[in-house]
Amino acid sequence: MVDIVAIGEPMIEFNQARSTDPHTYLQGFGGDTSNMAIAAARLGARVAYVTRLGADSFGRMFIDLWSQEGIDTSGVMLDAEAPTGVYFVAHGAHGHEFSYLRAGSAASRMRPETLPLVVMRATRLLHASGISQAISASACDAVFAAFDLARSAGALVTYDPNVRVKLWPLARAKAIVTASMAYCTWCLPSQDDAHVLFEGASPDAVVDAIHRAGAPGVVLKLGAEGCLVSDGTRRERVAAHVVRSVDATGAGDCFDGAFATRLLAGDDPFSAARYANVAAALATTGYGAVAPLPRASDVAPLVATHVTT
Repeated sequence: MVDIVAIGEPMIEFNQARSTDPHTYLQGFGGDTSNMAIAAARLGARVAYVTRLGADSFGRMFIDLWSQEGIDTSGVMLDAEAPTGVYFVAHGAHGHEFSYLRAGSAASRMRPETLPLVVMRATRLLHASGISQAISASACDAVFAAFDLARSAGALVTYDPNVRVKLWPLARAKAIVTASMAYCTWCLPSQDDAHVLFEGASPDAVVDAIHRAGAPGVVLKLGAEGCLVSDGTRRERVAAHVVRSVDATGAGDCFDGAFATRLLAGDDPFSAARYANVAAALATTGYGAVAPLPRASDVAPLVATHVTT
């Protein structure tokens, strides 16, 4: 039995060095649900990851990374016929610019019948995202099958829409994300997701719409403005934790991992969101998606003081 199973697409990152040579890229790791899994593991949860990787050097690098982080990889399958996904981050005048090499990736070849049933049925919480569904029709089907497996086993389900309009048609994205809300225990959208899915709606109206779609719990992540938490009965704005932020990459994923970890530890959702706000803020104080993810010893002292906006 593990606390959390995350399912999705991990990707090797090549991030343009912040130096005088624009042709130098630093290798790192990314993928929203992988980031979430690592964040949760660093904060004390027992975590497993489910995906397909290329049987290549990049795939082996991920296996090594997760093993170092204490993440169970028994649900990871290697694919000799498809590569591990890769993305590049450049830094232009208008901020981050992302380029992806993910078409036909091993993760996009996930299917319901390839899910590791033993792993899926032995968890207290399943986490997935809209990106997990957007990479292919078969991966989307696999995520819905995972929802069914988790719920039939009595597990909680957390879902981050993480809408990326470049990955799939907007109409399909809205339809799949809305359908997924009815499967999850907690829906964890960002402000950007809300703008795409419910353009022009106020935060409270967004939360109301997600409840109507079937999600019992909602945490709307509002960046520097904290988050809006609703369990269907009580609704509360939880203030952000103030830090000197340098890179927000992976902060939302860190929030998801921290929130899930604290829910499973017995926190009420409002306390869990307060903890997650601190963890996510700390994740913005360094560069890259994985390196700055904090550990429990980094977060706990700050939750008690929680300097807020």
